[in-house]
Amino acid sequence: MTDSHAHPSRPGRGRTKLVLIMLVFLAPIVAAGLLTLSDWQPEGKGNGRPIVPQRSMADVRIDVDGRPWAWRDSEPRLTLVALPGPGCAARCVATLGLMRNARIVLNRNADRLRLLYLGEPPRDAAGVMDDYARGDDTTGAFASFRAAEPDSVAAVLVESNGTALAWYPAGFDPNGLRKDLQKVIR
Repeated sequence: MTDSHAHPSRPGRGRTKLVLIMLVFLAPIVAAGLLTLSDWQPEGKGNGRPIVPQRSMADVRIDVDGRPWAWRDSEPRLTLVALPGPGCAARCVATLGLMRNARIVLNRNADRLRLLYLGEPPRDAAGVMDDYARGDDTTGAFASFRAAEPDSVAAVLVESNGTALAWYPAGFDPNGLRKDLQKVIR
């Protein structure tokens, strides 16, 4: 009579299992290292256009109410910079309102986003403009991002350390901006 439990397992079988388990855990690390060395970057599904190369706005002086705008605030807060085209009117004001609403939708995190409007404030937009700080880009640092079409607005999202992250050109989808803000601000 033979007992199936009486036969010892083959020598080295435990080591093979151990090596396979180690490979399961090492494979993602090796793959990440290879991707990093090849400078591969994942393609995000953000709605804004990434600013490449990234630019630091930390030294850009924007005066708001006679004082320089603090890109690096006392708390980590992002800044959404609104850049109107010539003659900001009804369509531009509507987009500014949707940008403001995107901030409101952040609920308890709404304070982590500041709204900054660079340019001459539009007429008939008092309710919308109440949530925006108003400044002037006298250095022209945001000129390449500014909307060129009349009655339109573009936007730049600036990180709390002063790095410009994403650009939303004139005609951007405000719902896409809202989704991006909800991903970035948690």
